[in-house]
Parts: sequence; structure tokens; C-alpha cells
Amino acid sequence: MKTHITCLLALSASLACAAPTISKRASEIDPRAKEHPEIDFVFTDKKGKPQDVQNASVDTSVKPQGKLVIWLMGHSAPLFERLNSYGLHAIQPHYANKWFGIIPADKRDSGKVLGDIRLEATTGDDHSDLVNIPQPDGMMERSFQFVKWLAKEHPEGKWEQFISEDGKGLRWDKVIISGSSHGATSSARFAKHQKVDRVVCFCGPRDNYETWQALPSATPANRIFGFSHVLDGGWTGDHYCRSWEMMGLNQFGPIVDVDISAPPFQNTRRLITNADVGGSDKRAHSSVVPGGAAVKDKDGKFIHEAVWRYLFNHPVNETGTATPADPDCVKDQQKKAR
Repeated sequence: MKTHITCLLALSASLACAAPTISKRASEIDPRAKEHPEIDFVFTDKKGKPQDVQNASVDTSVKPQGKLVIWLMGHSAPLFERLNSYGLHAIQPHYANKWFGIIPADKRDSGKVLGDIRLEATTGDDHSDLVNIPQPDGMMERSFQFVKWLAKEHPEGKWEQFISEDGKGLRWDKVIISGSSHGATSSARFAKHQKVDRVVCFCGPRDNYETWQALPSATPANRIFGFSHVLDGGWTGDHYCRSWEMMGLNQFGPIVDVDISAPPFQNTRRLITNADVGGSDKRAHSSVVPGGAAVKDKDGKFIHEAVWRYLFNHPVNETGTATPADPDCVKDQQKKAR
């Protein structure tokens, strides 16, 4: 088992070591895992570097919450450090999600394509005619097999608590599904289909020509949280405001600027920032997640620590005051494009 330890500056500004990152290739865990070169989903790149490495961590010195965060984006050590400090287990599975840059634009933007592909990629069930992603290569099964492996190889982490009583899958009532950008959108789409404990969307969701955001949801809308930067193209294009309203998040509070507000941010589910990113929409997009693009104060500390804690820990039954839909937020993006 390959592990590595990354030392980061603790919130107290003293040097401390994060919990070990446990890494394992999906193809080594489950022999059923397959490559799908037709959607550029392979186990190694052209230089032979493994592409199917999965990552997990838990801080066993912190009182556990008994919840598992499944992160649908590239591994983020700064994010996982914070999740572990909250008492959360965290994994980053490798699953067949390379389709989004390959679908022809005329099909991609037709209005009912991306949501179905996202659902197939996350569940491994047949929802789309454009891709063929079997169960062992979907997010659900990859996550389950990874947790089973962790329960065996890292017993001190007590990962078995996330496996269902019949041993056939995960306990999704203990799962927080989260991601940024593409991963945020897939997290939200999956939560429409499968009830989870919580959804945390960084810079997302989008799919601005689709209507799946308004579908009946297995996960109650009060369990869905979003955080994005106002210079992000998802804001300038009305993608985020549209998705948030279609999912009903305006029923739980106004859009709150976290830079001029304090926790609990009016108990809202819709959080934004206007922090200084040098006017860069690209940096704005990534700045809401702990990492290199995140904004720091003059002392070198991240300014959104309280926001990240809120997103993953705020009681879901504590909600803000319902607000009406924003008439300036364009909902019909197809019409706007014409």
C-alpha cells in the first residue's frame, strides 16, 4: 500500500502533518475495471504514468462524524486536510468521466445529453446512447470497491462503517458527494438520482442548456450547498444562478456574499465571493476550493476557512428565509443562445 504524508500549515499557523494519503490504483483493486479509450479513459497516459490512482485519508486523532466525502475531481490535499480536521473520511475515486470533451457540440448542447451521460458515469447504469460505461467503471462501484479495500488495508480508519449491511454497496445516507466545476455538476446530477447526506458544489453546477436541475430530487434541496466566485464564467453566463434556482435553493435563503457576511451566512445554501483574484475569470473559477488559486490574507492564511467549514458542517435543518426567483437570471439558455 502506497502512502505519503504531506505537511501543511495548520490553521493555528504552526507546522503540522496532515493525515496520511492512502493511494491505490483502481485497476489493482478491481480486476473488472476496464479502460475506455473511445472516451479517452485509460489507465496510463502516453508516457506510462498511471491515470487510475485513487486517494483517501482520515485523521484518526479527530472525533469522527461517521460521514464519508466522495470527491469528484482531481485529488486536493488541502481540501482533504480540512475535511479530515472536521472528522470526515474522504476518498477521491477514479471513474469514467473523460467523455465531456469528446461529445460533438451539436449533440452536447441539444438539451438532454449531458445529464444522462453524467448519470451513467456516476451510476454505471445505462442512461445514455452516447457512452457505454459499465458498473465497475462508474463512480458508485469504484467508490464501493475502494472503501472495501480500505476497510481491509487500513483497519484503523474504520472504513467498514460506510458499507451497507448486505455488503453490496455503500451506505449513501452517510455520504457527502462533492466536486468542483465538472465534478460539482456530476455531484448534483447524481444526488437527484440517489439520496445522499449532503451535496457540496464548488463552482457549479452548470449544464446550462439542460433541465435535469428541475427534476424531482432523491436528495432534499436543503441538503445541497453551492459556493462560487462572481467573476467565474458560470456567473457571467447566468449558469449558476439558473441551476441553483431550478434546484430550489432559493427556498433556503438569499445569495450571500461571504466576504461581507459572517457564519452562519443567513443559513443559506447559495454562497458567493468577490475576493481579489486579479480580475482573472480562470482563477476565480478555482479560487473557491482550498489550493493554489484560493485567496489568502496579508498573513498568508486562506480567507475562506469559515466558508469551507460551513459548507460541510452546517446543520441541514437550519435554513434561511425563502427568496423569490431572480428575474434577471436567464433561465432559457437555449433561447438566449439563439
